[in-house]
Amino acid sequence: MKWQQRKANELNPDLVEKYQLSPIMAKLFSLRGIDSDEKLDFWFNATEENLADPLLMHDMEKAVDRINEAIDSGQKITIYGDYDADGITATAIMTETLSILGADVHYFIPDRFKDGYGPNLDRYKDIVADGTQLIITVDNGITGVEEVKYAQANGVDTIITDHHTFQEEQPAAYAIVHCNYPGQKYPFDDYCGAGVAYTICRELMQDTMPELLDLAMIGTIGDMVKVSGEGHIIVKRGLEILNQTDRPGLRALINNAGLTLGTINEQDVGFNIAPRLNAVGRLGNANLAVQLLLADDDIEAQKIANEIEKLNNQRKELTTEVFQDCLKQFKENSWQKKNTLVIYNPNYHEGVLGLVANKLVEKLHKPTIVLTKSNTGEIKGSGRSKKGFNLFNALEPLKGNILNQFGGHDFACGLALDEENIVKLRNKFEASFYSSDNLEMKDYDFELPMDNLTTQLLTDINQIGPFGTDNPTPIFSISNFKISGFTKMGKEQEHVKFNAEKDNGKLTVIGFGKGFLNNNLLPFITKVFVRLSINTFRGKSSLQGIIEGIDFSAPKLAVKNSVIDLRNEKYVMGFADRYLLFDKKNLPIVQNQLGIEKEKISLVQDYQENNETVVLLDTPRSQTELNLALNQNYQQLYLRFLLDQLPVESLPNKSYFGQVLKYIYQHPTLTPDDYQAVAPYLGLDYDSILFILRVFFELGFVKLDNGKLVGEKNPHKKPLSQSKYLMATKSQIKFIRQLRTMPTVELIDYINNLSD
Repeated sequence: MKWQQRKANELNPDLVEKYQLSPIMAKLFSLRGIDSDEKLDFWFNATEENLADPLLMHDMEKAVDRINEAIDSGQKITIYGDYDADGITATAIMTETLSILGADVHYFIPDRFKDGYGPNLDRYKDIVADGTQLIITVDNGITGVEEVKYAQANGVDTIITDHHTFQEEQPAAYAIVHCNYPGQKYPFDDYCGAGVAYTICRELMQDTMPELLDLAMIGTIGDMVKVSGEGHIIVKRGLEILNQTDRPGLRALINNAGLTLGTINEQDVGFNIAPRLNAVGRLGNANLAVQLLLADDDIEAQKIANEIEKLNNQRKELTTEVFQDCLKQFKENSWQKKNTLVIYNPNYHEGVLGLVANKLVEKLHKPTIVLTKSNTGEIKGSGRSKKGFNLFNALEPLKGNILNQFGGHDFACGLALDEENIVKLRNKFEASFYSSDNLEMKDYDFELPMDNLTTQLLTDINQIGPFGTDNPTPIFSISNFKISGFTKMGKEQEHVKFNAEKDNGKLTVIGFGKGFLNNNLLPFITKVFVRLSINTFRGKSSLQGIIEGIDFSAPKLAVKNSVIDLRNEKYVMGFADRYLLFDKKNLPIVQNQLGIEKEKISLVQDYQENNETVVLLDTPRSQTELNLALNQNYQQLYLRFLLDQLPVESLPNKSYFGQVLKYIYQHPTLTPDDYQAVAPYLGLDYDSILFILRVFFELGFVKLDNGKLVGEKNPHKKPLSQSKYLMATKSQIKFIRQLRTMPTVELIDYINNLSD
């Protein structure tokens, strides 16, 4: 990740005076383009009264007239929702409003496991057969071509209300109310499903309906749509309504989440309220969550909220369980050198696959697909990626061939396939990988003034909120500071805490997941990027910084060593002028997984610079390779030896060779790929199996027969030592192990002697 500072012109002093802005507020507003009287007035003072006329949205008048007709004639109306927080709140908004108007209204939420996402023809048939005369979709429907056609053919009108991307063919619905319909006049184009539903209800009720804003706000934050423009009104006013809500369901949910009415902010909604609603659809039927939001009895609401709390706890446990099993598979199958991951276990819970895939991308920095087997026997999964690799473009060509179903966008997808195609998917996904030329860029605002760090500073900052998509939480840099009081925290010492001191100011800084930092690495830290929060301890509140990123550089030492040993530090810091690699196979790993800028990476054989700070990032396989690297003029040389491209970490015991050969003779119908599943049974990882097979091919013990691995009928008896591949690998392992385990003093003397 590479950090860049936001730039903007200073705010007009007259505006600073008019709105009584502190220096921090003035800077942050200017950096977010809120830099005029009109924009500042909107930001501070706009309410639901300032929302645009709902009739500007496509087909609004037509939709409202049809709904009123259904109400007046007593027609049965069914709201067809979705099982995420947005779909749940949208369903509640529409159902509550139509109930107030006296409609015969019912709602249906698809079951993630039985019905899948979005319109489902069988469910439309059930709804039509049950006497519904008007279907209103919320947060879905724009892909329901066949479903709408069926309903219309059976005399049932469908009104689609949605915000998702249009496909080539639109449903022939009675009306389509969509916030991003091409050519419409409505000025805001990024409502979530709940936002669109709220807009319709404003027109139905001929009122701004502020009592619905808490639900619209939860859907907005849960679906990560814009919180600028009208999104700012929805979230800001929605939080105000939520903090004094009389809804029994929300009050019970808030109580179970450990939150306090009057203090709830957008982060509480994003990390505590929305995930609880999402958990219901992940593990059960989301109708339960709609019941909670529509409940009008405190006792019943608390009972439902308790059920949801159990589901949310179960969701957390399942996510951890599946995540740990994925890491186990990752290690057992020796996928460390793969650029992509496809992980399958028929027992994984389908509802947490997306969450787990996201956690794996964060930890392993590889585009990842996690698969399980559904009740019907079909393989279903979720994929996640990161900036620099377009998941949709990589997988969309496989639809209709390897994939039975596929949908998604640049960084997330859902898919389904037959079990026999998993290996094909894994191979095609890996083949589709490409190296991104650029590191992920992240913006920060400016250097944090350290001379007046009080809680009032955060109060000022929050005036620029609520924060979310397209109005990010402010991030500040702290440069060239002194570190004191460094400690590690957490059960596994995975977090750190220290004081950043500068300009007579001091800020406590917390680094979640930064347990790799230690006293050896602290001198390399030249800048941290933090967001600010409040820490309350024993009734006393103080400002603290939460680390979002770190910049490193080579420390200025009193005595400058020419060779520095950093072998024990697993974290790669971007402090050097150049990172040298012996093996070009490590290039994509360094660039895409370790986050080193492409311009800073060179192969040893191509390096021709002088007097730079250089890191030997991977490990030479021989004395000759090491000598080539040391025949250069460096200012400083850091030894990491972090990576290698050895076929195995250590040579398999001789007994394993015999065991594998015996297994091959006994199972002549298996392909080399099949041994990926066999490896754990034989007590080996897949890399070791492949290594043994390559030795056997060289010695003539085995062969491929129509793609099947079979033993030679009358092989010539040869000792394993006759394998040149085995002996070369043995020599390489010995040399690499020596470089990695040699004591520091001995290693530096060894390197210095070779450099002389």
